Amino acid sequence: MQTKTPTDTAKRRNKENGSSKIKPKASVTLERTKPLVKDEQKVEEKSQHQSPDSDSPQLLSPEIKLVCTQDNLANHLELVSKAVPAKPTHPVLGNVLLVACKKTQRVQLTVFDMRLAIQTSFEANVQSPGDMTIPVGLLSDIVGKFSPGDITLVSREALNREGEDSEDSGNNTTLPEAVSNSPVATLIAACGRYQVRGISSEEFPAIPEVKTAQTIRIPPETLKEGLKGSLFATATDEGKHILTGVYFKICQDSLEFAATDGHRLVVLNTSIQGFSKKKQAEIAQPLELTVPAKSLAELERILSSRTSADPVELSYSTLDALVEFRWGAQRLVTRCLEGTYPAYPDLLQQDFQHQVTLEKAPFIKAIERIAVLADKKEKTLSIRINSEAQQVSLSLFREFGNGLEQMAAHVNSDSNLSISFNIKYLLEGAKAIASSQLQMHLTQRDGPAILVPAGNRSKPNILMDAKYLLMPIFKD
Repeated sequence: MQTKTPTDTAKRRNKENGSSKIKPKASVTLERTKPLVKDEQKVEEKSQHQSPDSDSPQLLSPEIKLVCTQDNLANHLELVSKAVPAKPTHPVLGNVLLVACKKTQRVQLTVFDMRLAIQTSFEANVQSPGDMTIPVGLLSDIVGKFSPGDITLVSREALNREGEDSEDSGNNTTLPEAVSNSPVATLIAACGRYQVRGISSEEFPAIPEVKTAQTIRIPPETLKEGLKGSLFATATDEGKHILTGVYFKICQDSLEFAATDGHRLVVLNTSIQGFSKKKQAEIAQPLELTVPAKSLAELERILSSRTSADPVELSYSTLDALVEFRWGAQRLVTRCLEGTYPAYPDLLQQDFQHQVTLEKAPFIKAIERIAVLADKKEKTLSIRINSEAQQVSLSLFREFGNGLEQMAAHVNSDSNLSISFNIKYLLEGAKAIASSQLQMHLTQRDGPAILVPAGNRSKPNILMDAKYLLMPIFKD
C-alpha cells in the first residue's frame, strides 16, 4: 500500500468527496464470497442434518410435541431470525429448522442462507421428538405477541379451522399435493391457537462441517470490542470484494483486526494470552483470514446480548475457507472472502511530526454541531492546529452559511498546520477511540493522520492497541 505524493495528488483529485484513497502495493486476486454449499440445487435434494444431541444423526420423525416458555422461544427466534435474507433464493431458506430432541430435552433452531448459518438451542419439555421448518419471520412475530407463559408446539398434517368440521363440503378447497402434504406447526398458548404451514425438513440444506485440527479461544469482550472498533470501516460496495470483510491475523498470543474501505484504515491489536488454543499444538504460522462484515455484524449482535465470560471458540478450515464461531449452545458458520488483503503496515510506520491531544467528548460534540452544515455535496471539514496558542480550530464553509469551533489542545509541534478531512470519516473514527482523550498524529497537510487512544480507557480490563488512519482531502 502507498500514499499519494503531493504532486500526484494535485494532478488527480479524488472523485469521491475529494478524499485520497488507500491503495494496495500489488494486484489482488479477488472473488465474491462463495456459498457454504457449493451447488444451490442441493437445497432441492434430501439431506441429513445435525440434531442437538449428536454430531451427525439423521432427521427425526416430523411428529413433534413440546412445551417451552414464550420468553425462551421468542428470544432464540430473535437471535437467529436477523440472518434470514429478505428475498431467499429458495422458500426453505426463509424458514427456521426446528429440531426437538427428547433425549436431551432441548430444542435446536437453525437458519442458513447458503453463506451464513446461525444455530442455537434451549431447554424445553420435549414429549415427542421431531423436526420441521417454519417461516421464521411469521413464527417470530406470532410468538413475540404472546403473553409470558408456556407455549405448546405440535405438528399436524393439515390446517384446521376453528369450529369447522373436516368434512364440511363448503370449504373443500383442493390444494396442490406438495402443499397439502407439508407439515403444519400448531402453537397453543393461554390466549389462543395459531397454525403455520411449514416445509419438510428434508429440503433444508446441511451446514458443512468445519474440519480443523486447531481451535482458538478468544475472550468474548475482546472479540466484541474488536468487531465494534473495526466493522464500521469496511467497504459497503460489493465491487470491492475483499474490503467488505474484516481481516484477522492470529498469532500465538495476539489477535489483530484490520478493516479499510480505501479511504480510512482501522487496526486493532490485542493479547489473547491465556486463551490460546483448545489443543496444545503451537501456531507455527500466523492464521490469516478475511471474514465478511455482514456475518461479523450478526456475530457482534449476538455476542452483545450475551453475559457469559466463557471464551468464544474460533475454528478455521484452510481447505474449505470456512470459519466457525462457537460459544455455549450457539454457533455461527460462514465462508471467508478469498483474495489477498492489502498490505497496510507500512502506512502506520511513517514519520509523524505533529502530535495533538484532545478531550474526546468535546471534540466529538464540536464535530457533530458543525456537521449540520455538511451534506452529500460538501463534506470537507478544515482543521487548523495552532502550536503557539495550543488550540485547534474546526471550520466548514458553505454558500448559505458557515461554522467555526475552537477548543484547547495540547499541541506537540514546532509549527502550525492546516489539514482537511471527510467529516463523516473523522467523526466515526473519533467515536471508535475507546478512551477519554484521543491523540492525532500527523505528517503534513497532504499526508495521513492517525488517531490513537489517550487518557483513561473506556474498558481498562481490555488491553487493545488501536490505530485509526485517515486520508486527508485536498482542494485548490
